[in-house]
Amino acid sequence: MHEFLPGDIDAMVRATTRYYEENAKAYSAGTGDHDVSQNRDTLVRYINGESPFRILDLGCGSGRDLRAFSEMGHEPIGLDGAAELCEIAREWSGREVLRQDFLELSLPDGAFDGVFANASLFHVPTRDIQRVLEDLRHTLKSAGVLLVSNPRGENQEAWHVDRFGVFYDLDEWSRRVTAAGFEALEHYYRPAGRPLHQQPWLVTVWRKLD
Repeated sequence: MHEFLPGDIDAMVRATTRYYEENAKAYSAGTGDHDVSQNRDTLVRYINGESPFRILDLGCGSGRDLRAFSEMGHEPIGLDGAAELCEIAREWSGREVLRQDFLELSLPDGAFDGVFANASLFHVPTRDIQRVLEDLRHTLKSAGVLLVSNPRGENQEAWHVDRFGVFYDLDEWSRRVTAAGFEALEHYYRPAGRPLHQQPWLVTVWRKLD
């Protein structure tokens, strides 16, 4: 049971990282078979040029999508903030995995054709999201593609089910990503084939503006 003072964002972010550290095996087992092939396929479809593509899997978790991108013939690299998740991802995918805090990213400029941020960026506080989005823009190649899947909401920033998150609606999220130097390509809600009220995930796809 966590108790926080109103506005104690730093404590909530630290507790979220601890959650993933302490529950790495259970989290990996619980998400390893989630089907997000729609998102992977959408990212790859918008990347210009010839494959294989270099893809940064931001918040790679168990390495599920690293492995899938590899099987598609691409060259993914993972990144996660939880040490044990990084180890699990390396073992399962056989790919390089960086351990970095989302709020202190250290990534090379112009290195990736695409960034796959599936269920990860919503853990970044609103006060930091602009800087993080700009970091991702810089690590993309010219006209590179960013795909983000976030749980949607009404722009509330809150502690929810053992983790901190920000739950954007489409308009507010679009405003923030556009301000970071991207143009919108597509958006949709998931899981596919359900009525909107049963689709808690907002997926947005963006191209880097040069």
